Amino acid sequence: MAPIIASVVGALLVAFLWVLVTAKPNTADDADSPLLGQPAPSVVTTTLNDEEFVLARRKGSWVIFNFFNSTCVPCVAEHPELVAFNERESTAANPAELYTVINDDNDDSVRAFFSKNGGDWQKLRDVDGAISVAFGVAKVPETWIIDPNGYVRLRIAGKLSTGLLDEQLNLLKKQFGS
Repeated sequence: MAPIIASVVGALLVAFLWVLVTAKPNTADDADSPLLGQPAPSVVTTTLNDEEFVLARRKGSWVIFNFFNSTCVPCVAEHPELVAFNERESTAANPAELYTVINDDNDDSVRAFFSKNGGDWQKLRDVDGAISVAFGVAKVPETWIIDPNGYVRLRIAGKLSTGLLDEQLNLLKKQFGS
């Protein structure tokens, strides 16, 4: 009986390894989420400057949340792209509002990072992780786009590639209106 069980287990392992070896990686820039097409979760928090932030008051604007940690290597790598994006948006006719959501980090580290690397947009505290949980953030960085009506339109899991945020925002503005 033992040789039969060992043969079955061996065959299953070989089949599992074959699936892993032949599977194609997900190369999509966006990630699925049950929030897509749904109203954005309620977000009420404070900024790094101790100002109140209420997402519901941002209706009428495209809102971009970038979940970030100052020690996250992909977050640091994508930061120049966010700085460039924010600069381009600041001169747009209907600019999107970019917000960093601080994920499991402290105020001093975040201030030091932005002081050194630039980025003059608002940083939102997520002290108890409630914002990350509400959006289902698996790991940072993650970027979310919310339309002017308050609906979640896109989730990008992982580091932003050059031009990706501009491209996706422009597609969404064409699809859902700016």
